[in-house]
Amino acid sequence: MSRIVVTGSSGLIGTALVAALRERGDEVVRLVRRAPRTVDEVQWDPSSRTLDPHVLDGVDGVVGLAGAGVGDHRWTPSHKHEILASRTDSTSAVAAAVATADHPVRFVSGSAVGYYGDRGEEEITEASPPGTGFLSDVTCAWEDAAQPAVEAGASVALIRTGIVMAREGGAMKPLLRLGRLGLGGPLGSGRQFLPWITLPDEVGAILHLLDHPDVTGPVNLSALVPARQRDIAKALGRALNRPAVLPAPSIALHAVLGEFAGEILGGQRIVGDALRDSGYSFIHADLDAAVRWLVA
Repeated sequence: MSRIVVTGSSGLIGTALVAALRERGDEVVRLVRRAPRTVDEVQWDPSSRTLDPHVLDGVDGVVGLAGAGVGDHRWTPSHKHEILASRTDSTSAVAAAVATADHPVRFVSGSAVGYYGDRGEEEITEASPPGTGFLSDVTCAWEDAAQPAVEAGASVALIRTGIVMAREGGAMKPLLRLGRLGLGGPLGSGRQFLPWITLPDEVGAILHLLDHPDVTGPVNLSALVPARQRDIAKALGRALNRPAVLPAPSIALHAVLGEFAGEILGGQRIVGDALRDSGYSFIHADLDAAVRWLVA
């Protein structure tokens, strides 16, 4: 049994991760901003960029998943600030505590494939440089916030997560809704690569990385075979027995989503294999199998 601290535990990934940790017998400590309601919760203020070092007493690992939703609202200046600050503040606090802990603490720190920006047909690995754009700037700052733990010699993995396929919510929820209505066609040209991963594999990969502290640095969390957005739309159509041919024009997406539409219409052709090389075996490595699970 391990003792694991989780930030962002009420989110899509965090909720599933906490359940999986408990299922395998680990003790979970959830950092929350409100007053604690259960014995496994500890209150903190991530905006202060500090975390009581005693929170890490007897702790084996920390998973940092805190951060405001990227696609929840239009990107107003205030929401863009919240997207950035919610990630960098919480990560800075955890990194400082891990760096000063009196025992080794594994730190699996959140990040995203947005680090690479829109790269078209270019094949991307963990060694690829950062791209340009708002999300790339955010993820660069997010990863930089974890560096104090790295510089102190802690074992730190930066999980650059792709589009998480989940039944309960996340980026696939509106696409799944449109697909059920027969309106799940390509977004824009549909040629953009979307690095996808199912929620069970996202959680499985995080558990795997907690158990393998020798894997450090950036790790792309996306399926082994990259897929274009139009291929994902077609797979959804097949699984739902619905047409998936009517495209959503780029101009319409920009009208509805604003600046965020540029991120949806861009893509990353992720071929990095750090996760596979570390010994992780995907639950859903095939797109059709993943989509069948998603719509089941």
